[in-house]
Amino acid sequence: MASAVGRRRLQKEYISLRKSPVEGIEARPEESNILEWHYVLNGPADSVYAGGVYHGILRFPKGYPYEPPSILMITRNGRFKTNQRLCLSMSDFHPESWNPMWSVSSILSGLFSFMLESKPTLGSLETSDDTKRALAARSLIDNAANPKFRKMFPEYAKRGDAMKQAMVGAAASARTPSGANAINANSNTSKIDRSSMSLLHALGVLLAAALLAYFLCL
Repeated sequence: MASAVGRRRLQKEYISLRKSPVEGIEARPEESNILEWHYVLNGPADSVYAGGVYHGILRFPKGYPYEPPSILMITRNGRFKTNQRLCLSMSDFHPESWNPMWSVSSILSGLFSFMLESKPTLGSLETSDDTKRALAARSLIDNAANPKFRKMFPEYAKRGDAMKQAMVGAAASARTPSGANAINANSNTSKIDRSSMSLLHALGVLLAAALLAYFLCL
């Protein structure tokens, strides 16, 4: 349970974030537990994370704002391990460097900046840029399959559902002959059927002639 000081501070920060959003960042506390916040980082257009939507969790201690939170990333991203506490200067790995003046927005801004770097830390990964781009492209669909994400960020979940439906539709169209291909397929089938009928007719004529010759020789 949050202390009275921590609760007031987090409530104030939530109001501040709603009034003055930070570009590319969204964060919301759990309804039943103000010490647990869910965030979304939107990948910058000029980075390997372009189009990516990265979901994560901030877990604040009872002693906040005098003690730092733990920081986790949930969405696969190629930069950080998922569902694991990250070692950052503003996280609970380094209480000695924590500044009580830091807020939710400054914590997430720091995480965002560090994500765009390549500096290693406990909980970081080394992957190729292509891997990061591929994970960014499907991040929203992956997130939409997470019930907690759907609850905390329903507007993003709807976008993920729409993207998945579009991909399924495109795949189905690719498997189904259309336009000229369908006409050509039907035309080829008709040609085969006509050839078969002509062959059967010729065989029938030959058989009749053979039977006639047989009976005439009796």
